[in-house]
Amino acid sequence: MPKSTAARLWPLDALRGLAMINMVAYHAMFDWVYVFGQTSSWYDITAPGCHVWQQYICWSFLLLAGYSFTLSRRPLKNGLIVAGCAVLLTVVTVGFLPSESIWFGVLHLVGCAILLCCAARPLLEKIPPAAGLVVSAVVFALTNQLPSGYLGFEGLRLCRVPGALYAPNLFWLGLPDLTKFSSADYFPLLPWLFLFLCGYFVGRMRPPIPRGTAPAGLKPLCFLGRHSLLVYMLHQPVVFGALWLLFNL
Repeated sequence: MPKSTAARLWPLDALRGLAMINMVAYHAMFDWVYVFGQTSSWYDITAPGCHVWQQYICWSFLLLAGYSFTLSRRPLKNGLIVAGCAVLLTVVTVGFLPSESIWFGVLHLVGCAILLCCAARPLLEKIPPAAGLVVSAVVFALTNQLPSGYLGFEGLRLCRVPGALYAPNLFWLGLPDLTKFSSADYFPLLPWLFLFLCGYFVGRMRPPIPRGTAPAGLKPLCFLGRHSLLVYMLHQPVVFGALWLLFNL
């Protein structure tokens, strides 16, 4: 995205900032209940409401990331930075919080998606945006539950995938051996790369989005959206540290 505030598409920043607030709140509740063992009358990651909340957050990030790829002046550098942050996240979680280790989370996915799109950009640009959007959405829906062992979207199971495909534990692709693989944050290439591509093809359509300075009331959201990677990297240590202090001092 352009660095100048006057040149930015501020609604994208605001939407990204809103997703950041939701993400911090979601993870704060996760730490409260599942890391520090506190009770909650409403927060349960297996409940439909929390699932919808979590899906809204990740869908927002990936659609906006795909859209923003079409606006980036240096996507390769951005992809390498995000991938580097993802590797750092794995090292830190494995070393300091092994029960919550992250092996292929949303940052790993976004970094890989950006780098793959950089490599495939000449081919992607030959695909009509509308056709690319439809195909990407269909493939995303069909492979939505591939990591769980079947084709289908959410609770709609179309068919089971042969178990032999999961034996090599290609967790990064979306074929994990769930008998030995776990990740606190897990977003494999299948199906999630195709949601990123949905955002990419929407960006190729160039929908009319206002540029310039955001309304005063939305400037805090836009600030968060402009610094989303930094907020993402810092929010868990800050939230975890604040809760640890609350319960130990």
